[in-house]
Amino acid sequence: MNPAQILRKAQQQKTLIPAFNIPYLPMLEAVAKAIVDENSIGMIMVARLEWKKFKSKSLEAVAEEYFKYYNEAHMMLHLDHVPVIDEDLEKVDYMPYFQRAADAGYQSIMIDGSRLPLDDNIKVTRQAAEFAHKHNMACEAELGAVAGHENSAISLDYEELFRTRWGFTKLDEARRFARESEADWLSVAAGSIHGAIAENVRKQKKPEARLDIQHIADLREATGGMPLVLHGGSGIKQEYILKAAENGIAKINIGTEIRQAYEFSMDERKDEDFAKEAVYRKTRQIIRDFLQISNLRDRLID
Repeated sequence: MNPAQILRKAQQQKTLIPAFNIPYLPMLEAVAKAIVDENSIGMIMVARLEWKKFKSKSLEAVAEEYFKYYNEAHMMLHLDHVPVIDEDLEKVDYMPYFQRAADAGYQSIMIDGSRLPLDDNIKVTRQAAEFAHKHNMACEAELGAVAGHENSAISLDYEELFRTRWGFTKLDEARRFARESEADWLSVAAGSIHGAIAENVRKQKKPEARLDIQHIADLREATGGMPLVLHGGSGIKQEYILKAAENGIAKINIGTEIRQAYEFSMDERKDEDFAKEAVYRKTRQIIRDFLQISNLRDRLID
């Protein structure tokens, strides 16, 4: 499958491609099986922070595990969140990660220049996109600030964050970014938040987030119909997710819900098979009941 084409089709049909983060390698088998058993389509992905702060080991380790369970009719492999400046505010030598991803068989990558000024974000995104396209990969970028990764928790109360529209992607910047960056799709900020990654808070329940649907629709128009991505998809009410799909969101990242299913099960029994079963059940429930995309393969693949 071609990820750029699949996301465009999903947006045209007002549906979503789910992308599942893998912070622990044993989760991958369960997620892959759930996608296939629901006859859906999904991305399996890993972010740099997930081998730095969790136990996915490396992007190569995730790719090796992925190809054990790979089904070309149902899944794609995506490198999530390679930052230019990371969650600890350290500069990252980002381009070597993309070469490693190309060598390992990834079909798409994400460059995260969202902590940079707009001009610099466009510059690094164009660099990553040119590399990706040369290697037959798609490129995702981010504009705006999806809270949650920095420090141990978001610094603002969620209601205050939403009221002030803190970090929301600006329409004029999105318009220019879509025109100049060469990215294939764009992660935007419109109310969602990432799950906390600091060890002392990572098992806490996320605040229940909501989305500014009109802002998402305005971003779709501003970007000329560029497929939009929602990060921090766990913990948002279903009604907002489905309306977001109707208004331009074509990919949704799911991390906290399946990660906590694994972690809580391991806390309960210290049994990897038991934890994998919990991830499998949760992933199927998300696909079938929450996102309502069972049999998505039949809708998107000719």
